[in-house]
Amino acid sequence: MPPALAAVQQALADDDLDGWLLYDFHGLNPIAQRLAALEGRHVTRRWFYFIPRIGTPRRLVHAIEPRTLDHLPGDTHLYASRQELERGLAAVLAGARRVAMEYSPRCAIPYVSRVDAGTVDLVRACGVEVVSSGDLVGRFEASWTDGQIASHRRASAALYRIKDLTFHWIGAQLDAGVPLRELEIQARMKAWFDDEGLVTDAGPIVAVQEHAGDPHYAPNPESSRLVQPGDLVLIDLWGKTTEPGAVYADITWTGVAGRPTPEMDAVFRVVAEARDAAIARVVDAVRSGEPIRGWQVDRAAREVIEGAGYGRHFVHRTGHSLGPDVHGTGAHIDDYETRDERRLLPGTGFTIEPGIYLAAFGIRSEVNMVVGPDDATVSGPCQTGLVRLGSRPGA
Repeated sequence: MPPALAAVQQALADDDLDGWLLYDFHGLNPIAQRLAALEGRHVTRRWFYFIPRIGTPRRLVHAIEPRTLDHLPGDTHLYASRQELERGLAAVLAGARRVAMEYSPRCAIPYVSRVDAGTVDLVRACGVEVVSSGDLVGRFEASWTDGQIASHRRASAALYRIKDLTFHWIGAQLDAGVPLRELEIQARMKAWFDDEGLVTDAGPIVAVQEHAGDPHYAPNPESSRLVQPGDLVLIDLWGKTTEPGAVYADITWTGVAGRPTPEMDAVFRVVAEARDAAIARVVDAVRSGEPIRGWQVDRAAREVIEGAGYGRHFVHRTGHSLGPDVHGTGAHIDDYETRDERRLLPGTGFTIEPGIYLAAFGIRSEVNMVVGPDDATVSGPCQTGLVRLGSRPGA
């Protein structure tokens, strides 16, 4: 459902913007598609929908598809030729000087940078400054309803149950002397996803020992590694419930087949400290009313890992937005791959998942957070130590 017009116009006033110009062509801008409630609709020509800070929205659609945006409020402008498109766009934007689009300067945030450079040129040729709609997207496309928050909680609880079943089953198999490979563990986890009524776009990740040093390792028949005594086992699992609009949960835990080495314990402690520093940064800011941005939270975690001497082994952002897609369109926890200066807004959720990746093994600890009006919460327990898998002492 499109956001309420009055709420969008208030946000435009708050951000000193003259308007928000939504645009799409053949699915290039899924954010605009969702906001305009056009997902799944057969639309073959370019369309624009301009929401001004004050006044009536304006629709610009092709003459062969004149009713494309009739379900949205506003006045309709039609075009057919390329010249009419340019004149129509100038008319739609008349009086506007500073307009938000799904654009990110220098593609700093690729998740938001959905409008092609040529279309931005067209808009600028109308005498309009184009700025990023990143915070608007966070507020109106990435924020969750109460029902979506509840779906996230249900998915999170199910993932924690699957995590517990997985580690218990691995331990039992190892104690019984049953050879166990990554793909077998993954297959068993997928069956538990079905039992829990969860769907997912991929995974889960099961990575043993040196494979855990590859952050997005995916087991396959050629690489599927046998779990040996003393091996570290990392599992990363994400999923959502099946109701329309459901949003993802996403967690990562690590266990050891027997007794962890001192190095494993030391690395885990650094990762957990970094995770907890990021969580505390979010909670303290939200409770105090301080605006907090994604890059600031990444920095809190990264400083811990850099201070412990592992900075070059932390090779990804600290976390990502969650939504109906596992990598959502809200603010990411990132001052490394990008500098995400978008605010962490009430009603949004994201992961906190620092990791250290060495040649011999890797460790990541991932939890989810949800921001409320005056507090921020973690969706489930935080791992406090490496999980011992089985009763044998290990290597």
